[in-house]
Amino acid sequence: MALTLLAFVVALGALVVVHELGHFGVAKRVGVKVLRFSVGWGPIVARRMWGETEYAISAVPLGGYVKMLGEDDDTGVADDPTRSFEAQPLRRRMAIVLAGPVMNLLFAFVVYALLLGTVGMDAPSTEPLVGEVTPASPASRAGLVTGDRVLAIDGTAIATWDQLAATVRGSEGKPLAVRLQRAGAERTVEVVPQLKETKTLFGESGGNAYLIGVGIATERKHFGPLEAVWRGAEQTLSVSYVVLKGFGLMLTGRVSARELGGPIAIAKTAGEQARAGLEQYLTMLAFLSINLGVLNLLPIPLLDGGQLALFGVEAVLRRPLRPRVREAAQNVGLLVLVVLMVFVLFNDLSRLVQG
Repeated sequence: MALTLLAFVVALGALVVVHELGHFGVAKRVGVKVLRFSVGWGPIVARRMWGETEYAISAVPLGGYVKMLGEDDDTGVADDPTRSFEAQPLRRRMAIVLAGPVMNLLFAFVVYALLLGTVGMDAPSTEPLVGEVTPASPASRAGLVTGDRVLAIDGTAIATWDQLAATVRGSEGKPLAVRLQRAGAERTVEVVPQLKETKTLFGESGGNAYLIGVGIATERKHFGPLEAVWRGAEQTLSVSYVVLKGFGLMLTGRVSARELGGPIAIAKTAGEQARAGLEQYLTMLAFLSINLGVLNLLPIPLLDGGQLALFGVEAVLRRPLRPRVREAAQNVGLLVLVVLMVFVLFNDLSRLVQG
């Protein structure tokens, strides 16, 4: 329990600091006065003044914020009008807001690149090796185990995993004579493929196919510094696409929104990955950072994406939005976020009750 709580606090704190540092750094760079940098929301439990900015830790650890001059009220704006957020050209305000999600993506990229350049990564093997064997599957009943190498099927040599998969899928359910190698010895077993419904990464139906119940094996791959950087960027883009597509499928109802997890689910995952080791924990941090970055880009008022959407309207109208319009948009955004938080907490509690 203690490790789970510590892993959750460290993960959430790190991702919030990374996100807010994006806003903070760009705001400082363009000359906007930052009044407060807070990790957490609500009442302040600890604070320290450093230069012109107050650094604080607040009571509710689910987020954080950077308060800039002129954002909530006009206090101090008269004394330094050119340094308020609202006084900045539209492109600067957009850059400040966009910097938070961008920092989350950069953080994930750095983590992936460092892991790839040091410990490498597990990647799907191209060899015809048996990975995980599904219990009570045709492969399990035939006696296949993880690590078996498939040499031939019905007398035809098998050289790659793709060839193995294609042969099984094209079997039409007929018994297959599978010659395999295990611990240096060869044997032949009979496997009868079954017609099963396949699922995509997002849980959608991928149609029916003949399967025997074995997964692809993985192998540890190592990369040089330059390739690690390239692969890190590739991994960041790939995961970002998966996360964005997942949100899209939930919004269209093609994937159940009950898959969404909240603080309890994140804490549970953080604890599990911390116990699995530093590599797994850092990989989880990168994944959560991408989720945070993508989520913040959704066009919901109060999120960064909502602010960017309002800036887009300003650009089209060629004038600032009226305060009443902004306030109404923020109220709608607050309602959406409250409903979303209640929903994910309900999902978390439902999973706990169901075990």
